[in-house]
Parts: sequence; structure tokens; C-alpha cells
Amino acid sequence: MAVNVTEEAALELKRAHSEGNLATDTFVRVGVVAGGCSGFEYSLSFDDKYDDEKDSRYNQHGVEVVVDKKSALLLDGAVIGWHKSLERQGFTFENPNATKSCGCGKSFQ
Repeated sequence: MAVNVTEEAALELKRAHSEGNLATDTFVRVGVVAGGCSGFEYSLSFDDKYDDEKDSRYNQHGVEVVVDKKSALLLDGAVIGWHKSLERQGFTFENPNATKSCGCGKSFQ
């Protein structure tokens, strides 16, 4: 499995899906795009377009998660979590494949 989603992150994704009044067939797309201060950036969005040849689908704590196969190579074993503190809140990525990451945690090498 390429990506794991914690229960806390799944709850936040469900909340965002509900608040966005999105269609029931909308899923969470997780990916990697070129950019950021370390070379690659994590991508997290809602989507409804699935390609059997290019994508893999997983169910994590009741959330449908889709990862394109190219991104899956860089995300294998990654964990998406949720962080909330007085300073900030948001999704976090723990990626065992990252050799270097930036201070904000949104990009990696």
C-alpha cells in the first residue's frame, strides 16, 4: 500500500468533504508534483476522475484514497496525519522515502 492515512487525518478529510458538499463519488487524490524548496511537493486534493491504468485506489478509515502510480513510487509507506496546535493546523506527511525535507514539511527530496 502506497499511502496510509491516520484516523485523525481521515476524520478531517471526511469533514472537508462534507463541508464542501462534494459528490459521494469524490475521493481524495494524493500525489507528488515537481516544485517546492526541496524538489518535490506533496499534493492533496479532492477528485472524481479515476484511471484504472494510472491510479491505485485504497480505503483508509472510510476515506477513498487514490494515488497515481508514478507518485506511489515516491510515497510508498508514507503516512498522512493531522496536526493541530496553537501555532498551526494541517495535514502532515511522514515519508520514509524522503532524504531531505523543508521546514514547512510540504516539500521533500
